[in-house]
Amino acid sequence: MPRLTPMDELFVHQIPEPFPNVVTHHDHWRDSLFFVMHPRDHLGDVVILTLATFPARKEVDSLQLGRIGGALHYARHTRPFDGDPHTMAVGPVAIEIVEPFRRVHLRVEDVPEAPVAMDVTFTARTAAYALRRGTMKAGYETIWDQSHMVQSGEYAGWVRHGGATQRVDGWWGQRDHSWGIRDHARCPMWQWFAIQLPDGMIGGWHWEYPNGARVFTDGCFAPAGGADPIPVIDYRHDLHWLDANGGRTSYGRDGENVHGLEGRLEFTLEGGRRIGVEGRGTWAARYGPYGGGQNLLAVRTDDGREGIAIHEITGGYHHHFFPVPRAQGFPPEG
Repeated sequence: MPRLTPMDELFVHQIPEPFPNVVTHHDHWRDSLFFVMHPRDHLGDVVILTLATFPARKEVDSLQLGRIGGALHYARHTRPFDGDPHTMAVGPVAIEIVEPFRRVHLRVEDVPEAPVAMDVTFTARTAAYALRRGTMKAGYETIWDQSHMVQSGEYAGWVRHGGATQRVDGWWGQRDHSWGIRDHARCPMWQWFAIQLPDGMIGGWHWEYPNGARVFTDGCFAPAGGADPIPVIDYRHDLHWLDANGGRTSYGRDGENVHGLEGRLEFTLEGGRRIGVEGRGTWAARYGPYGGGQNLLAVRTDDGREGIAIHEITGGYHHHFFPVPRAQGFPPEG
């Protein structure tokens, strides 16, 4: 007998199943929120908070990632998922959508299992942008099938780490909401980027096969103030890992020698405008066995605009970024 939840009393169904069921009952199906915040004009601390539901696993989790005072931190909080989509909370973490596409409240209690406590509000500085659905298969098996929404915002409130409290008023950053199938370990390589500039944000997502062939690219330049985002129609990158001395290095298998990232990005927007960006920085979060992570970069455009970016590069096997495979069954062959 199907199990009903209170949500089944509402007009919310999109398939002929009880509300907690999804179209594809896949172990890697997730509905995930992601927030990252950092100073707007210099390389400093980075605070990252996620919250996700995994219906097939019947689990909710939240990750705390980032760098404070030069040291990386990590924590994971979990609870069973009972099908209730309204309770955006797990352990010490709670997220409230105060005003859709405008304001979100983030709270983490000051408890030993949370490396960073916070009470912070995200307020949008650009319109939200919906990335088109992207799909990738390994042979006949779907390992990636997701949609994303990205948005730049300003953060205000406080964070506390190691007993020290600091204000984050005026910090910039990004939020991302994604839903669908994502088998992280078998993705060859993806890049997710959020470039915060005084006049707006360049954000997007890019995937490649192990040989560097492009699978998916989508993104936008979203003007500050809420004007309509302008889609990215082409993206090129020339990025390199850096060692502790700032020299270029290979990732090898586990990236033990990697301390940062540098390089050039080139974007072509709908309508023909081109934006070139140079950047350099260090780890903001590392992903351990999944490979890579997020780097915080100081960036400068070809026309002289300066800003701060989060650039995520992760994956299991890629000729340039991850030359030693850490899993099997990669796309496209499987």
